[in-house]
Amino acid sequence: MRILVLNCGSSSVKAAVIDPDTGERLAKTTIERVHDDPVMTVRGQTQTLSVNGHGAAITEALPQLLAEGGPVDAVGHRVVHGGARFTEPTELTDEIVSAIDELSSLAPLHVPANLDGIVAARDLLPDVPHVAVFDTAFHSTMPRRATEYALPFELAEEHGIRRYGFHGPSHAYVAQQAADFLGQPLVDLRLITCHLGNGASCAAVEFGRSIETSMGMTPLEGLMMGTRSGDVDPGILLHLLRSGLSVDELDRVLNKESGLKGLSGIGNDLRDIQSRAAFGDERCRAAIRSFAHRVRKYIGAYAAVLGGADAIVFTGGIGENSAEMRHRIAQRLDFLGARFDEDRNRDTLLTDAAPVSELTAEHSRCKVLAIKTDEELAIARASRGIVDRVSEVPSAPPIPIAVSARHVHLTAEHVFALFGPGHKLTPRTPISQPGQFACEERVKVVGPKRAIDRVGIIGPVRRATQVEISRTDEFTLGVDAPIRRSGHHDESPGVTLVGPYGSVTIEHGVIQAERHIHMTPDDATAYGVSDGDYVEVEVLNGERSLTFGDVLVRVKKSYVLEMHIDTDEANAADLNTGDQGILDATAGRVQLTKRRSGPRV
Repeated sequence: MRILVLNCGSSSVKAAVIDPDTGERLAKTTIERVHDDPVMTVRGQTQTLSVNGHGAAITEALPQLLAEGGPVDAVGHRVVHGGARFTEPTELTDEIVSAIDELSSLAPLHVPANLDGIVAARDLLPDVPHVAVFDTAFHSTMPRRATEYALPFELAEEHGIRRYGFHGPSHAYVAQQAADFLGQPLVDLRLITCHLGNGASCAAVEFGRSIETSMGMTPLEGLMMGTRSGDVDPGILLHLLRSGLSVDELDRVLNKESGLKGLSGIGNDLRDIQSRAAFGDERCRAAIRSFAHRVRKYIGAYAAVLGGADAIVFTGGIGENSAEMRHRIAQRLDFLGARFDEDRNRDTLLTDAAPVSELTAEHSRCKVLAIKTDEELAIARASRGIVDRVSEVPSAPPIPIAVSARHVHLTAEHVFALFGPGHKLTPRTPISQPGQFACEERVKVVGPKRAIDRVGIIGPVRRATQVEISRTDEFTLGVDAPIRRSGHHDESPGVTLVGPYGSVTIEHGVIQAERHIHMTPDDATAYGVSDGDYVEVEVLNGERSLTFGDVLVRVKKSYVLEMHIDTDEANAADLNTGDQGILDATAGRVQLTKRRSGPRV
């Protein structure tokens, strides 16, 4: 398969024909100065185009690129802002293009350019699917506490003010590359990814999902960048406006005259700044120190959010190529168990053949990696995934739904402590997954605020005690329970369990179970999904219709096909155990059709 990837920046266009399986570039071109005598570069040769503007430049340049790269099966477009609506790659239709246009005000330097590229490419290639891949989509998994600004709720709702995050394809790509290099599943890792270039952002990636990122509603928040200020006291902006700067002047200052350029006074190229700093330029030295300080500050903050980190990843133009900046940032990270190796850092030269380099000592608890990002390949693969969904619609059986009330899993040791030495759990009712059963025994769960009586126990015994509760239960007990897949207890709170014989206090293990679908390998093949995939679940139920996002697919030979949600989620959609769903592979969703049968468990 060949995918044309189109990345339209505010004043440039990057285009490449890519084989998404191998990553090979069959042809590529770059167009600079799009608005003023554009110059196209192909295979090192430059030529001036006769037209200005993204659309006209693409119309003139693409035929030459496609003649070299061959016919394409799809076009993948980078779109900087997807707002709250677009949380996954989406096939472009006229309606979708109009919806993206409505988001232009959120990223006025980028989205209009993205749209110009989309319109021109759809006109040139009307017979192949076009897919939008959004910078913001990877961060759509951030919890509400990470997306909200502390502004009046009504004001934020009216203007769509919230944090979105950017550089999503890069953060997602290097996170997976890090997992592959470390030989561990991404869903088992806590990563801090640092995309450092003219635009810069950090992300906290917990078990494969972004839970925090430094950019916000726009790409202006967060780290200091090439020409962008990053974090600024809002009072400063009010002061400058009251002092006579216009809104447009302030916009220019924050986006085009700040960051490394503003502090150094010579420009935004770190190589030039480092060269001048070596000869004693104090402004350049201050710019370098400030850049490193801000990145290190975010790494420390995200380590606290994640409860530690398995790896820190540097990528982007600066992260991949500046050993000096990596050295400065990695100082004082020993508290994370990151034992930086200066020789490895200096010797690192990332290439297509060697895209990952470890910068820490062999036995470092937290790894520091430099990884060559490939946003174009990430966009090509995401686009291929949408094309595959549309062209290979599977025939699959309905999915039963199980609504899971709060419950506890116990170790044998804790069974004895709660119910007496040698006690064995008494099966009351078998449940759907093989070998599991609801027990006759009950326990009291005691939190810092209140207690919940007669909480059910699911047998058989497990290697670790786990308490699964809903969001409502979380506030009843007074705990902050993270959303986790079963068995992932790191940085989760503890409670006291009280039984008829005694009590047990666990230090951690209280979670909100991540909504998920159990499947056999045959089921997964029928639905066209794999273990670890996330799908959306659309509930078609009249006035109670809604869409569940981020439903984890879990595949195992012993599983029985079933979707698991908690009582809060079920109440929101008026669902009961026994209702069924049908997975629609064309949209990557599960469409639920109501069918009452049986009580909740």
